[in-house]
Amino acid sequence: MNDVADWWRTSIIDMEPGRIALRGHPVESLIGQVSFAQMIWLMLRGTLPSDAQARLLECALVAAVDHGPQAPSIAAARMAVTCGLPLNNAMASAVNMLGDVHGGAGEQSVALYHKIAARIATGQTLQDATGAGVSDWRAEHGRFIPGFGHRFHKPVDPRAPVLLAHVDAAAQDGTVTGQFAHIARAIEAALQNEKGKPVPMNIDGATAVIYAELGFAAPLARGLFCLSRSVGILAHAWEQMEQGGRNKGPTPPAYRWTFDPES
Repeated sequence: MNDVADWWRTSIIDMEPGRIALRGHPVESLIGQVSFAQMIWLMLRGTLPSDAQARLLECALVAAVDHGPQAPSIAAARMAVTCGLPLNNAMASAVNMLGDVHGGAGEQSVALYHKIAARIATGQTLQDATGAGVSDWRAEHGRFIPGFGHRFHKPVDPRAPVLLAHVDAAAQDGTVTGQFAHIARAIEAALQNEKGKPVPMNIDGATAVIYAELGFAAPLARGLFCLSRSVGILAHAWEQMEQGGRNKGPTPPAYRWTFDPES
């Protein structure tokens, strides 16, 4: 029996008939007492957050719920429904599209912020650490700096300034240090100086500030984004289910792709 009992080891849940304890808390003591954002924190971190920490986490979760059917993941959910899939399969199809290019910039931004913070911890100035961190990132990953600029929202992603304002308020009351907000703004300034025009922070860069300030590891930033975007995915899948439609592809049937016999 020890071989079976030790097959999985977890500190997340203890359960037996008639009893469920999550991170040491009886589930009945959590129901109606904690918010969903607090529950996410508890499950991931093992402790309950302060009210201020939970509010800041919720800001990031709310901000990233949707970006319309032009987003590949949302489009995939809607197309999946028109192929006859139920909601759970449509949601899975969409979430599985949240990879390094579409959905991964938040995780990448947190990683970049931490690399710059590590340089600052060795005594480098914010400006020097930012320049070196951006250069190192480009040497390893290419020119694109995750979390900055937006192909659709120009000149400003409307979500980012609001999120940063909440971080600033949380820093003023001591909920967070504000270090990663300073780093993100330093990157923004460095990119503007380099290009001679604004390259403003986008939703991924701003939510990454929140996740970094709250102490979430970089990979969790992508997981939390998946939780957030799942709300929009579910809403679009359900709307498409109510609208109907069969076998809808990415473009209307009258439009054709480019045939290139040389490719």
